[in-house]
Amino acid sequence: MKSAEIREAFLRFFEEKGHTRVASSSLIPANDPTLLFTNAGMNQFKDCFLGLEKRSYTRATSSQKCVRAGGKHNDLENVGYTARHHTFFEMLGNFSFGDYFKRDAIHYAWEFLTAKKWLGLPQDKLWITVYANDDEAYDIWTKEVGVPAGRMIRIGDNKGAPYASDNFWAMGDTGPCGPCTEIFYDHGAEIWGGPPGSPEEDGDRYIEIWNNVFMQFNRTADGEMQPLPAPSVDTGMGLERISAVLQHVHANYEIDLFQNLLKASAVAIGCANDGAPSLKVVADHIRSCSFLIADGVLPSNEGRGYVLRRIIRRACRHGNKLGAKGAFFYKIVTALVAEMGDAYSELQQQQAHIQRVLLNEEEQFAKTLEQGLRILEQDLVQLQGSVIPGDVIFKLYDTYGFPVDLTNDIARERNLTLDEPGFEREMEAQRERARSASVFGMDYNSLVKVEGETRFTGYADTRGTGTILVLFKDGLNVERLQAGESGVVVLDQTPFYAESGGQAGDSGYLRAPGSCFDVGDTSKTAGGAFLHHGSVASGCLEIGASIEAIVDDSVRQATALHHSATHLLHAALRRILGEHVQQKGSLVNSQRLRFDFSHFEAVSPAQIQALEDMVNEQIRQNSPVEIEQTDIDTAKAKGAMALFGEKYGECVRVLTMGSGFSVELCGGTHVQRTGDIGLFKIVSESGVASGIRRIEAVTGAVALAYLNQAEQQLKDVAALLKGSRENLLDKLSIVLERNRQLEKELEQLKAKAASAAGNDLAGSAVDIKGIKVLASRLDGLDGKAMLAMVDQLKNKLGSAVILLGGALDGKVILVAGVTQDLTGKLKAGDLMKQAAAAVGGKGGGRPDMAQGGGSEVDRLDESLALAISFVESKA
Repeated sequence: MKSAEIREAFLRFFEEKGHTRVASSSLIPANDPTLLFTNAGMNQFKDCFLGLEKRSYTRATSSQKCVRAGGKHNDLENVGYTARHHTFFEMLGNFSFGDYFKRDAIHYAWEFLTAKKWLGLPQDKLWITVYANDDEAYDIWTKEVGVPAGRMIRIGDNKGAPYASDNFWAMGDTGPCGPCTEIFYDHGAEIWGGPPGSPEEDGDRYIEIWNNVFMQFNRTADGEMQPLPAPSVDTGMGLERISAVLQHVHANYEIDLFQNLLKASAVAIGCANDGAPSLKVVADHIRSCSFLIADGVLPSNEGRGYVLRRIIRRACRHGNKLGAKGAFFYKIVTALVAEMGDAYSELQQQQAHIQRVLLNEEEQFAKTLEQGLRILEQDLVQLQGSVIPGDVIFKLYDTYGFPVDLTNDIARERNLTLDEPGFEREMEAQRERARSASVFGMDYNSLVKVEGETRFTGYADTRGTGTILVLFKDGLNVERLQAGESGVVVLDQTPFYAESGGQAGDSGYLRAPGSCFDVGDTSKTAGGAFLHHGSVASGCLEIGASIEAIVDDSVRQATALHHSATHLLHAALRRILGEHVQQKGSLVNSQRLRFDFSHFEAVSPAQIQALEDMVNEQIRQNSPVEIEQTDIDTAKAKGAMALFGEKYGECVRVLTMGSGFSVELCGGTHVQRTGDIGLFKIVSESGVASGIRRIEAVTGAVALAYLNQAEQQLKDVAALLKGSRENLLDKLSIVLERNRQLEKELEQLKAKAASAAGNDLAGSAVDIKGIKVLASRLDGLDGKAMLAMVDQLKNKLGSAVILLGGALDGKVILVAGVTQDLTGKLKAGDLMKQAAAAVGGKGGGRPDMAQGGGSEVDRLDESLALAISFVESKA
């Protein structure tokens, strides 16, 4: 069976068993600060397992795209050198949320693997592991399924702590956990290796193909195992691994999917398709890079973008080792789309964008290599001995992205070696810093837990009544809140919008006879409870009391204008800049909107104007804003776009503006007609990260105030220039032209002064071994003036070595010159390196002219004195 056929068979099997087929979630975990990337099929269902979210189904199946190339789960360094490590892989899974448990999960797995209708694997090839004391699972396997005891293995706590076992799974240090049962395939005695739990278990004979996790307990911070009220099932089977089994090969890179990618990689590089590790690296990395880019990640120097950049550069380096000339990596995307585009439409839709990102990064990496070589050359000049220090290797690797193996190649050419232990110490120090600063960790039992959801009534009205369900003070449940106390109020229903989708939470107040609670912000829990944050202005609030909820109308309406304008801006960006534009974040409140999006270059003034014109045209059309509730598949069929970072349920809210101009999924509050926005004005455009741009804009009364302020500033400038708004440009042009003339006159005066000074300086040259040497301090001159003076002194002296230096704005400026007849043995660049180093800086240049500088002004005279010793040592 081909990989695509196996994927479809798995999903179809579990659909027949009453499971809902759920599409793969993004590689960027939605609203989950504990993960760098989606790395398992259960990630998108985590809140279901935690009891924080309920869905319309209790059984699910999926084929989840996963990446393990950064953070805790990192397989990067093994990729290409082992049979089964990948940066990207697909995880087939079936899940039960308080529905079936061990018996059904085990029987389902066995039926799919062994039944002739499905995969038809020989039963005697399958070995089973269970947690040591999980007698229930053991009995199901042996007494019901019929697996012989000889192929059953109990695995206890083999990782140095209670419940630390290959067959005990945990979501984290706390939270849901439980025993698991794994299924292994025996490739046969001709392959080296032993069964799981044996000393030879790391061999390739017995390969794990499926893991069934039974979420049975909740582990508290003190290590107590509390039985879960609704035990659940989480399973996973790697598509690549089971494909290798069914296609009778021993390495994942030999399956049909990878064979096509290896062939395409060899063609793009121009090398033989001979299974070289470097070729496997390239074939693997094109998958992770393309899928990450399709899900909105762009190369950068931090976070997820840094991991993507590292994977791309690793692929480029391995391609270069195989002889690639120029950019090649982006060319393989076409083959990947042909292989996986039918299952993952995002690859087809964003093929051009993915190729552009990869090509741009490849070209940048080529420049990085060139820069790294220059830095390495500078460090080698100052090298003492024959070992390149670990901190130098690390600086090249970490700061400039210079591969360690390339540093090693250069070292070998020069009979040098690397301080590998020193490099590893630097790397470990970096890892420790990363671990200390990591935010990808959480105590699941510390989450605010509120039973039930708050019903939101704010789409229809900004006033309503509700009953107080829960009160919090300092994070703890309390029975009442007194006047002057700050806290959180949870109601059974509320008109207050809770912060989400980039829209700020509502403010206002909660009122009851004799009591008032000022609401400064509103947020919500993962379970859907709305949290009203604020303080008691008067009276007392008690659980169970009825209370009137009143939203600040003016703030809500101003926020709605900005939110609706954000949708129009998003649609306009995609029309004017291209379909590659994706939202990367947003902030919407009553004062402004901020919209981050993917784009490779600054938005030009002409494009800014076009965006404003397009949005304002939609506003003037005053079309109705249409809102409908529908299922996610219908919404996608309408072309609805999902907003970055949001997690949607089965029923979604579709917002349509401008007769189809903008169609997006959105739960926020909006205007009734586009004309309500009134006016849209972009106030800034900037870059916030590599490939990420930001637009800030204002609408309605805020936009009008912005334009009034700009008008007043224009009048003030006109008054300063003694003109009017009508002739302001003419007046400004006159002032600028006069300024240019004065600057030109100043340069001429400096040149005359330099010439006069040069005449005086020429007489102070000294003779060193028959060579004229001139070193002089000239404070207050910039580098341009010194260069001109060095040229004049060369002409006057005919044959000389010259070093000029001076202090300017607290820094040292140095210029060195050597006449052409002396450059064979005396080079200005060599002199400058020594002189600049003496003042704590760097410098260099041509043999006849060089520049440099430093920060240690008090050592300038010492630096200038080096000119004489330099000539004495070289002449």
